[in-house]
Amino acid sequence: MTNYVFGALLLHSAGKPVDEANLKKVVSAVGDADEAKIKALVSALEGVNIEEAISKAAMPVAAAAPMASSQAVEKKEEKTEEDTAKKAEEAAEGLGALFG
Repeated sequence: MTNYVFGALLLHSAGKPVDEANLKKVVSAVGDADEAKIKALVSALEGVNIEEAISKAAMPVAAAAPMASSQAVEKKEEKTEEDTAKKAEEAAEGLGALFG
């Protein structure tokens, strides 16, 4: 189904109408075109503002990226604190062995 969606996006970016005939030409260029999938996608896209749909779909991805990186930093900080505590404990055990 991805070829069909990419085909529709290609037609849209080229300024061509996203209709059954044009979509069939694009999809047929990369393989067999399934008429039922073409009809379903074209009917699903009727009345959809593709530019608006793309911009809405891109926002959650852009908003999630900073959150993911901040969560990674927090996890790294937690590990660093744990590593520091563990190293201090090991050092104390080593010193204990010298005097024990």
